[in-house]
Amino acid sequence: MSKAPADLRHLISDAPRVMVVDGSKLVRKLIGDVLIKELPNVEVIGCAGLEEAKAALETGPFHLVTTALILHDGDGLTLAKAVRTASGQAYVPVIVVSGEAQARLEDRSLSEDVTDYFDKGLGHTALAAFIRGYVQPEPVAGARVLYVEDSRVVALATKRMLERQGLSVVHTISAEDALKYLEANREGADAPGADLVLSDVYLKGELSGRDLLARIRNDFGYNKRQLPVLVMTGDENKDNQSGLLREGANDLVLKPIEERLLVTKTLFQLRVAKLPEQRSIDA
Repeated sequence: MSKAPADLRHLISDAPRVMVVDGSKLVRKLIGDVLIKELPNVEVIGCAGLEEAKAALETGPFHLVTTALILHDGDGLTLAKAVRTASGQAYVPVIVVSGEAQARLEDRSLSEDVTDYFDKGLGHTALAAFIRGYVQPEPVAGARVLYVEDSRVVALATKRMLERQGLSVVHTISAEDALKYLEANREGADAPGADLVLSDVYLKGELSGRDLLARIRNDFGYNKRQLPVLVMTGDENKDNQSGLLREGANDLVLKPIEERLLVTKTLFQLRVAKLPEQRSIDA
């Protein structure tokens, strides 16, 4: 008897309150429309700037906050900190929605108060998929994850997290084995043999997770949409983290692994990989 998927919803409420902070009225409406479509009972509070958002925080708790990075009277990181210090707001997801999100992620200038980010360049459809991942996570039918981890204990726990969401997991213990798997599945209708690669950065053997990433992007020539790569790391060095993103990682999963974020990021990357290219979300 299979175990039911873990409840990964970030909004555990029949009538959640969501704050949308952006200087553009058009962008606020767009995000609000997506939220209303995904959550019929949602209450969306739109704010044009930092002071307006701070005032809204005093009206009661929110279940989710999205914010632009640049606001006319401050910035999104200041707002994220304000959300964290507001009474009862410590664990609410704070999502940065910005055309600069990828660049800020790469230079590691997003603060620890930010839960996740969405790059406007991915477009409207991807935004809907992203928000759905936070409010109503859904399995991606038939999705295959090539998982690279040399610790038996960590691998067993992480594999279970993924399989609880209906994902098919192929586990290898080294970058060398992962490359053999990808090479064996390089040709034919089943190529590349996986829909996403999840790899630890530090692995036993001659090759690291970073080397595996380089081979996937350079030798195999798979881009971020053809084969998304999530890299797991416990390295707190921001330069090392930045390097992984610049070298082609779609995103990082920081250790110790938090199941909800791991699965949210995995499902989001799987959905985006299947979406057609969209025009950027810009006012």
